[in-house]
Amino acid sequence: MSLFKKFSPFYNLALFYIVVSFVLRIVLALHPITQTSFSFIDSLKIFSLGLISDAFVFVIASGFLWLYLIFISNSKYYKPYGNIILGLFAALFIYVASGKSVLSEYGGALPKIGMIFIGIKTLLFGLLLFLPKYRSKIRFWLFTFVMFLYVVLILQNGISEYFFWNEFGVKYNFIAVNYLVYTNEVIGNIMESYPVIPLFSALFLIAGIVTYFIVKRTRNYIDAIPTFAEKLKISGIYLALFAISLVAVPYLAKKENSQNVFTNELQANGMYRFYLAFMNSELDYFKFYKTMPENEAFALLDKQIPSISGISTVREIKSDSAEIPKNVVLITIESYSADFMKMYGNEQNITPFLDNLAQKSLLFTNLYAVGNRTVRGLEAVTLCFPPTAGESVVKREDNKNKFSTGALFKQKGYNVKFLYGGDAFFDNMEDFFGGNGYDIVDKKTFTPEEITFANIWGVCDEDMANKAIKVMNAEAKAGKPFFNHWMTVSNHRPFTYPNDKIDIPGDIKSREGGVKYTDYAIKKFFEMASKQPWFKNTVFVILADHCASSAGKTELPVDKYRIPAMIYSPGFVQPQKYTNVMSQIDVMPTLFGLLHFNYQSKFYGQDVLQPDYKPRALIATYQDLGLIKDNVLTILSPKQTVKQFQLTLKPDQKLPTDFQIYYNQVPLANERTDLINETISYYQTASDILKKKKYQMIE
Repeated sequence: MSLFKKFSPFYNLALFYIVVSFVLRIVLALHPITQTSFSFIDSLKIFSLGLISDAFVFVIASGFLWLYLIFISNSKYYKPYGNIILGLFAALFIYVASGKSVLSEYGGALPKIGMIFIGIKTLLFGLLLFLPKYRSKIRFWLFTFVMFLYVVLILQNGISEYFFWNEFGVKYNFIAVNYLVYTNEVIGNIMESYPVIPLFSALFLIAGIVTYFIVKRTRNYIDAIPTFAEKLKISGIYLALFAISLVAVPYLAKKENSQNVFTNELQANGMYRFYLAFMNSELDYFKFYKTMPENEAFALLDKQIPSISGISTVREIKSDSAEIPKNVVLITIESYSADFMKMYGNEQNITPFLDNLAQKSLLFTNLYAVGNRTVRGLEAVTLCFPPTAGESVVKREDNKNKFSTGALFKQKGYNVKFLYGGDAFFDNMEDFFGGNGYDIVDKKTFTPEEITFANIWGVCDEDMANKAIKVMNAEAKAGKPFFNHWMTVSNHRPFTYPNDKIDIPGDIKSREGGVKYTDYAIKKFFEMASKQPWFKNTVFVILADHCASSAGKTELPVDKYRIPAMIYSPGFVQPQKYTNVMSQIDVMPTLFGLLHFNYQSKFYGQDVLQPDYKPRALIATYQDLGLIKDNVLTILSPKQTVKQFQLTLKPDQKLPTDFQIYYNQVPLANERTDLINETISYYQTASDILKKKKYQMIE
């Protein structure tokens, strides 16, 4: 047998992986979320550099296959080696089972996983040692299982990339890493959102058929096991390819530099993107982004945020009227895009209650979410702070005792709570809110009688509304004002909720149904609240955490960040429309202005009703940091990259200008240096303040 044939397990699996990747790229390119067209050069990059990158990634990923194949031999079962090896396996199993192993120090499921793995290895080695007549058959089925496992993983990765694209319009990023951490919620979400049994049945059927043909073409490796000398040659060639791949994969990733974002995403290898996201959960602004001298950055910031001085954002907020200590209920709605609402052009009537409430509220018509994940929205309304590069502050280790809305309310004598229908452990919310002085009411605090419906994300919004009323009634009796922050859950895939509540059945799992049910649940909450004695002394703040989708033609498609927001308090807040551009971080400082609070502030967010407010909005992903101002979008990206786009409203939008959300984003012909510097001042100073721990609570 030639040396080339001994590589048959590698190149047959590699060919299958490349075919799956090729098909996946075609499917993703034709997906409705891929809102662009590709030039010939774009297509060439996607299907040449992309597939070459896939080949190198497979070489790295096949390291476990190489280890498995080189240890296949008959000599290790000869006496006395076989008995010695079996004894070592047994001793290792006893060591792990003792509870005093290195694995036990890490806790969790790791010791059990280690025991299972070592136990299986010990059992299989024993069978191969003591049943020499059946050794060939056992080895064949083990080899088949390994091939099957690789085929399943290749297919599973392809399916996962498709569903991730379907949700976010990108290859794996931070969100995928987070999903791996919160396995229970994510697996539960998949189980409830998709036809799992048919999907996995088809997956295993296809994997079985493919494995049959691959094993047929590769079993020569175990029928004529390579000699020690041949294994050395195989290992030499593999390790050389492995070393080349370690250099080639990141080099090819640097060629993902098209102006078309979808070209870069389709060219990228999903597994390598996952690795990058896993290794870089925090990005050092000063290492990756454009900077300026510190004093210049804060001097520029001073022109945007009145009354700050020096290298901090500390300033005095003083009112000319007496403080009004009203109760405050902040409702952040899961995945709630502006275009769900009638006033922004939606004709499906899926938000009838909030459409009506908006007409009775201080309505912010031109407000942008800071990010595209719940933790970013929670960070924005809690810390009133720009979205810095990397992971949200909510999920960082240094997330406690920050200067927050909750801390300010506590200074004013309020009871402060965070209400969430799911498990607040998810997305590190429990750690963040608990570490910033909030009492937490989540699913763990519900009695069985209080839960009428739940899915993997938690109890339905109606159940949380009922719980919220109970909590607020108890707080009202305590004689202190209260601040309650309620985060909804029902408008989230799998979009399941109780049937017979709205005209869209809860078991058809539609986005429109999820939106309409959340609107229905909020209506029920207000119906109950309006009957309580504390209602007339309460201000309600309602806004989205982020939009339902973040995919677009550019790094930061502005229409995917436009969210509805309103402040409602009959007899206190007069209904009106505020139409200037503003950010999610400005909502709570504006509320504090309405309540005439006097306080020392560190917030980047501002009271937009003050005459010295300069309209602007901050929007970002985990790595692209944007500023919207003067109808220009400025984006800072890693490698000190800067892009600017002129924003012009798309024609033929049959709505008043204040409610039009769709813009053409055309690269700016002449660079606006002033806006670039202003964008740097926001994000550089915010990164500096966090890094130096200067955003801590004021005692």
